[in-house]
Amino acid sequence: MKNFIFISPNFPENYWHFCRHLKDNGFNVLGIGDCDYFNLLPELKSSLTEYYKVSDLANYDEVFRAVAFYTFRYGKIDWLESNNEYWLERDAHLRTEFNITTGFKDGDMKSVKLKSAMKACYKKAGIKTARYCLVTSPAACKKFIAEVGYPVIAKPDNGVGASDTHRLSSDSDLERFFATKMPISYIMEEYIDATVNSYDAIVNSKGEPIFETGNVTLGSLMDVVNTGDSSMFYIVNKPFDDVRDAGRRALKAFGVKSRFIHFEFFRLNCDQHIGKKGEVVALEVNMRPSGGISPEMMNYANSTDVYKIWADMVAFDSSSKGTGERFYCAFVGRRDGKPYIHGDGEVLARYGRAMKICQRVAKALSGAMGDRMFVANFKTQEEVDEFYRFTTECR
Repeated sequence: MKNFIFISPNFPENYWHFCRHLKDNGFNVLGIGDCDYFNLLPELKSSLTEYYKVSDLANYDEVFRAVAFYTFRYGKIDWLESNNEYWLERDAHLRTEFNITTGFKDGDMKSVKLKSAMKACYKKAGIKTARYCLVTSPAACKKFIAEVGYPVIAKPDNGVGASDTHRLSSDSDLERFFATKMPISYIMEEYIDATVNSYDAIVNSKGEPIFETGNVTLGSLMDVVNTGDSSMFYIVNKPFDDVRDAGRRALKAFGVKSRFIHFEFFRLNCDQHIGKKGEVVALEVNMRPSGGISPEMMNYANSTDVYKIWADMVAFDSSSKGTGERFYCAFVGRRDGKPYIHGDGEVLARYGRAMKICQRVAKALSGAMGDRMFVANFKTQEEVDEFYRFTTECR
């Protein structure tokens, strides 16, 4: 029996589905987390062979001892994974230390975690990227801004999501940024007027996608996080051909194997320095599933089970689980206290038959996803557009 160590299997809560399908495929599923065992979901408890609690997942020594214990107790560890951006580097270091060959190791991290280093892989794939500079000094940034003009975007070179991302529109914004920025490495890029389209895939050991989908994000995730806008995105009923082509080329350039990935691209809203309106250019790669409720939405949009497809990839390098009827699956995350014209009850009354999920968002995810989510399936783009108008219109 093969051994799979799942790091933080309890967060996000829906990740118990990964563990369940791994168990069904014959794995010992060995959990390591900082949640007390009695607080785990019953579904997760029944999916795990054993659970090792650490006081803090950020304490590497504790997690190392947990992996060493499992190695002693069960033998060779075949897989170690969290499917979580936050622990991506930790996962790679543990694989390196314990010689676990089914995933990224330390030497692979630079090109998949540093936004500046991603650009070389995109160039290899023939995909355009925004002009950039590394943030070293105000003088160097002003020289870069003289070339590209305001606004510019400053964000951590090694960051997760849109956190700590800043749009700078003037010299005073630049001065404020330098006065308040964290003591970490930042990258500064030219501003791109675009809509974010994603390429999401489950990839086998040969680098071939065995499942593909994608989403469209309305508005700016940076604004959602920084200004408390409503969060809106939807899974498309089938991947856009140009995004799928760019995604597949990026898979090869980044050397992706045996992973569930979420690659983000810009679709240009107008002609600009980087390209023509409608062209697809690079944003960033994420070597894990799209966050939050997205895996469920992929299931609803494709009438499938991506958790099983992923677990089948791990066990068999392929999956017989196909897709069924296709839909657009739309998410809206509304904010507490925002003066929406239509209350939650009106939303449910109007869209109850289409509704798949209606619930509070976990506090840890609410910055990017809002406080209360509504997820619904639709057959047409026009229905999606009307859903967003109705749910986000304010007084």
